[in-house]
Amino acid sequence: MRITAFLRCLFTAVAIALATPGIAHSAQAVRLATTTSTDNSGLLGYLLPVFEERSGIPVHVIAVGTGKALRIARAGDVDVVMVHARPAEQRFMANGHGIDRREFMYNDFVIVGPRSDPAGVGETDSIMEAMVRIASSGRFVSRGDDSGTHKKELALWGMVDRTPGGDWYVESGLGMGKVLQMASELDAYTMTDRGTWLAYRGHLELALLLQGDPPLFNPYGIIAVNPARHPDVNYTGATVLIEWLASPEGQKMIAQYRVDGQSLFHPLLIPEE
Repeated sequence: MRITAFLRCLFTAVAIALATPGIAHSAQAVRLATTTSTDNSGLLGYLLPVFEERSGIPVHVIAVGTGKALRIARAGDVDVVMVHARPAEQRFMANGHGIDRREFMYNDFVIVGPRSDPAGVGETDSIMEAMVRIASSGRFVSRGDDSGTHKKELALWGMVDRTPGGDWYVESGLGMGKVLQMASELDAYTMTDRGTWLAYRGHLELALLLQGDPPLFNPYGIIAVNPARHPDVNYTGATVLIEWLASPEGQKMIAQYRVDGQSLFHPLLIPEE
């Protein structure tokens, strides 16, 4: 049955009321499929207790790669999905699996690698040149897991007309934190979101070698699973979470989250102070 515009407005009004600071409600849990970067970086552990206190809605987190998160959402096994792969998100929406998509924050990808930097990645400001150098004279550890980071990495190899593979290229099938640890142990390069890098860097024998090139911009979207496809999903609870993350309070909390004095994520819906 199609959700009418009236019902959507009603759900949104309920969500805004529930998300109002100081008003708590007891409600069905929201199941959130999200990326390992939001979990490994500590962001969810910082945001969700405040959301749960404000709304009275518990959130159950499933932290996996973007590709798996979207597959879980397509099956209707979660209520809301938070990922960072814009083309995949747009396909998810176009195929009718999700509604109410919001881009609400961003960070960026960076290239890290051995401090000795045998490929000379630190000598260039271009991610395209860096990828060519790594393929020619470096070793690279890939997520290899269809995550948002993996999708971005494959797109970058395509942009420099390289097909990754061979002895220099390791497909791990692991989350970002474990990939960083593997790269450190193998004296290899990898691409990581900045948030996970900042959370893990103190335990790694790696250096930040390249950052700031525009292709490394990394926006995050949050999408409610379409209740017209899966009537049993907690669409109201998903909407409460989406609206809170997009609210001034949620956006300010994202801006204020820091590790070692550095911002890990940036709000997209309010200006940063």
